Amino acid sequence: MGSSISCCGSERVEEVPTSFGVVHNSWRIFTYKELHAATNGFNDDNKLGEGGFGSVYWGRTNDGLQIAVKKLKAMNSKAEMEFAVEVEVLGRVRHKNLLGLRGYCVGDDQRLIVYDYMPNLSLLSHLHGQFAVEVQLNWQRRMKIAIGSAEGLLYLHREVAPHIIHRDIKASNVLLNSDFEPLVADFGFAKLIPEGVSHMTTRVKGTLGYLAPEYAMWGKVSESCDVYSFGILLLELVTGRKPIEKLPGGLKRTITEWAEPLITNGRLRDLVDPKLRGNFDENQVKQTINVAALCVQSEPEKRPNMKQVVNLLKGYEFEEKKVTAMRIDSIKYNEELLALDQPSDDDDHDDATASYGVFSAIEVQKMKDPYMRGDNKNIG
Repeated sequence: MGSSISCCGSERVEEVPTSFGVVHNSWRIFTYKELHAATNGFNDDNKLGEGGFGSVYWGRTNDGLQIAVKKLKAMNSKAEMEFAVEVEVLGRVRHKNLLGLRGYCVGDDQRLIVYDYMPNLSLLSHLHGQFAVEVQLNWQRRMKIAIGSAEGLLYLHREVAPHIIHRDIKASNVLLNSDFEPLVADFGFAKLIPEGVSHMTTRVKGTLGYLAPEYAMWGKVSESCDVYSFGILLLELVTGRKPIEKLPGGLKRTITEWAEPLITNGRLRDLVDPKLRGNFDENQVKQTINVAALCVQSEPEKRPNMKQVVNLLKGYEFEEKKVTAMRIDSIKYNEELLALDQPSDDDDHDDATASYGVFSAIEVQKMKDPYMRGDNKNIG
């Protein structure tokens, strides 16, 4: 995969037909001056999130477009490669459930990627962050997020040439637009898989709790690794629980360990997020849990592909994988891996510091400011 980046040309506008419909995509080269002005000088009041890569800022362009700008922290070879990978992948993807490229900026010592701003931030914000108590995610929205995210992954796995493995499917990388339509984001860890290649061995990247066992332990990456991560995401959507939670005494438990006995005993209602107050479709819950259980099987060959996942979530069966209430495999990571799970020992800060997505969890007031303050001096 080439990592060269073109720095010339005006705005590119493309209309790309896919099996999911026509997707309009336009992107351009931004100047650093434009992005500096749009974000009010990369002001802390505009900061949406911060992670190992750097920071993400809210901004508004001269023509009124709301954008999110990812500003890389350091220009070393690793950061340069991740920037090149993300720009290349974003330049390829055209799907309504994938966050596309709005533009980028390359300077002597600056690398910035520009996206459309998503007003409802990320799934993380609604399951575990500042919007969790508001319960804006009713059951219908959760199903829409599940199906849309699955269709975005299916596009990556089957529609793009070469195929793309995301490698970091998690709640903070599923963004939500104003209609709560999901857009899978953050392609810095993505792998392009040449035609005819089923799997690769590589350095492990991603987020513990979502990592497939064969990838976490041996670095074996394939499409089924994304399927496993998506299964964890489904469990998270249904239950409202974190992929890894802390227990008294410093112990940690994965969501599959918690869910396994409930699924085995058919206690599916007990799995559902109590914040929904019983307002859900029991048949859809059963089907979604069954899909999740299939996706997180410890053996990759037992997992469905994303085409089958989409069909099952929509209520279709496929012959070789008829699903009824089944036993789930619970994955136990070794202690060395679990020790790497949380960058902070303070639970109150885990959501904000560990998400590392495009838009991580932020304070409610900051998120609302762009809409409440209008042309206030704090907005560029």
